[in-house]
Amino acid sequence: MAKKIILRQMGGSIGATIPKEIAERFHLQKGDEVFVSESARGILITPYDPNFEKVMAVYEKGAKKYRNALRELAK
Repeated sequence: MAKKIILRQMGGSIGATIPKEIAERFHLQKGDEVFVSESARGILITPYDPNFEKVMAVYEKGAKKYRNALRELAK
């Protein structure tokens, strides 16, 4: 669902206001971080860190490789 918003000058930057119903749906509150990235279709604003999947893949690889050592350390 696309929503039209107006960009506003905020100091030296330009800001966008997220509509209340969208903020509530994604559990966004004042002070939360969102991530802005460029895509082939335009600008994407998301509350999900785009690097999270990469980091988790590295973690899972290490956790699998060192499963026995991690199990011993957890005792």
